[in-house]
Amino acid sequence: MSKFLAGLVVALTFVAPRHALAEKISIACGSVGQEQEVCRQGAEAWAKKTGHTINLVSVPTAADQQLAQFQQLLAAGSPDVDVYRIDVVWPGIVGNHLIDLKPYFPDTALSQFFPAIVKNNTVNGKLIAIPWFTDAGLLYYRKDLLEKYQQKPPTTWQELAQIAKTVVEGERKAGQDKLVGFVFQGKAYEGLTCNALEWVDSFGGGTIVDSSGKVTIYNPKAVEAIQFAASLIGPVAPKGVLSYEEEGARGVFQSGNAVFMRNWPYAWALANSKDSPVNGKVGVMALPKGGPDGKSSGTLGGWQLGVSKYSKHQEIAVDLVKYLTSPEEQKRRALVASFNPTIASLYKDQEILKANPFIGQLEATFTNAVSRPATVTGTKYNQVSTEFRNAVYATLSGKGSADANLKKLQDKLVKLSNNGKW
Repeated sequence: MSKFLAGLVVALTFVAPRHALAEKISIACGSVGQEQEVCRQGAEAWAKKTGHTINLVSVPTAADQQLAQFQQLLAAGSPDVDVYRIDVVWPGIVGNHLIDLKPYFPDTALSQFFPAIVKNNTVNGKLIAIPWFTDAGLLYYRKDLLEKYQQKPPTTWQELAQIAKTVVEGERKAGQDKLVGFVFQGKAYEGLTCNALEWVDSFGGGTIVDSSGKVTIYNPKAVEAIQFAASLIGPVAPKGVLSYEEEGARGVFQSGNAVFMRNWPYAWALANSKDSPVNGKVGVMALPKGGPDGKSSGTLGGWQLGVSKYSKHQEIAVDLVKYLTSPEEQKRRALVASFNPTIASLYKDQEILKANPFIGQLEATFTNAVSRPATVTGTKYNQVSTEFRNAVYATLSGKGSADANLKKLQDKLVKLSNNGKW
């Protein structure tokens, strides 16, 4: 374990003026896009204010790999990480290892946050994490290319496929042979679970497991959705998309080599940065519907901050969480990196709306996002997600039909659920 931790902690220690009670606090931030840098800035500001020091802990980019890393540390009762960044679907998995934050956050403070997220972070009556930023899947598109070929932004996935083909064909005739139609998170990790859930729900195929615990993934609409997604590989989306995480998709899109991209809100600030080849050429909108009778569906994402029950400096760690989740810090993060606040009042802040126009335009996307079945499946969610994305990945890769793969998935999940008794 000591060797593991030695490789885990990044040599990024910010030293503030020391005093007799100064302590070193370790926080596990994210590593996608600008997240680690923006977290570093906030933590450094807190360190200068309080006189403590900060260690940033290195984490993988894939959420499921982060979870495995955290579970190893928590199961060992390690005190080496004080503050954990927790995915919206993890409270039921790691909640027993985190302290109850209710005594530190009065109702007046908690009332600032979106109630649904506070409820999501409450496990067996314990508030195990404070909402930090929220997410939902969005569609990014090249405004200039759609205008060039007199195309309107797509309202359905089928329209997206047709528009992508039209634009790519036209651009390749003009010599742009690197352009592809659509990029997304197609690697077999939690990101594919999010993408595939959006497809299924947008076609009217449900949410894998319903709120009562019944496994519902094998149904005609879900089969249609996944088979349609598989039909995109090759003609619309490059085969390489099957290895993309968030940053892989963003790299292709931001370099100017994709017409459409599914990604999280963080990509907005990067796509429009001064050195971005597509700066000023990008539009963002809700994800398309699964046909005329479908609906727009973005998977609910987002991250929270919790304090380890094994931390030797719990009260100081709580103070760091208070600082990082404060209205002032959430506003700064929204302005510099387009992280969506978890405090409702910030959605009316004119500076934030100017920097991130889509926040005001797509508020319904964030408030009505589809949830992964983490609450109902509890500690088995990670297995459910793994089985789901593996079945989808097999279909996208041409290894069996959606019908056959989702039927196998249904049977596996029914057994895993003990017939709905998770």
